[in-house]
Amino acid sequence: MKILGIIPARGGSKGVPRKNIKLLHGKPLIAYTSEIALQSKLLDKVIISTNDQEILSVAKELGIETPFKRPEELSLDNSKSIDVVLHALNFYKEKGIHYDIICLLQPTNPFRSLNFLNESIEKFINSNCDTLFSALEIPHQYNPHWTFKKNDKGYLEISTGEKEIISRRQDLPKSYYRDGSIYITKTEIILNRKSFYGDKISYIDASNEININIDTLEDWKKAECVARKLNL
Repeated sequence: MKILGIIPARGGSKGVPRKNIKLLHGKPLIAYTSEIALQSKLLDKVIISTNDQEILSVAKELGIETPFKRPEELSLDNSKSIDVVLHALNFYKEKGIHYDIICLLQPTNPFRSLNFLNESIEKFINSNCDTLFSALEIPHQYNPHWTFKKNDKGYLEISTGEKEIISRRQDLPKSYYRDGSIYITKTEIILNRKSFYGDKISYIDASNEININIDTLEDWKKAECVARKLNL
């Protein structure tokens, strides 16, 4: 099976301007994800998808492939990651190149480890799932069985649709949320459903990883502290 690693890195960013090439402890943000992806022997090819000429130049300096320049209409604030991946797949399809699996690596999660990336890919291959993403357990107080939504009459009802609330914390089923670091999906699912999610969804627990998703300047400051502490 051939696996394509895609690092999406558009030029526009409002929370942290130019964050994808902004220096985090002395090196561009995209370098953290690029270096780990290039070290993985499980990824057959790793590319950066960007619309930005400066990011293209930085990526080339980092030794990562930039086979195309992403169209501006796929690089807006409301652009979807699935459309970015479909664009890359269509690019290679036109060249007669097929990849069986897509591994999407967001550069805004800079501290994933090589072991974690490899474990994620290996679990995906061995579990026969359609989709796998990195995830963290939801604290019990935010468990969907203990959260509520407003109905048409203005009253609250349990988010899961149940009529009786689970009274004991110990009886709550574990629930997870995506941490945004790793998404792995079969290419056929992406092409057929225009989605990352198939019927068989698996996950890998990211609780032992350093979990920082950089969206704001406050996130950036936290990432700077981590990078300095680890001397990355």
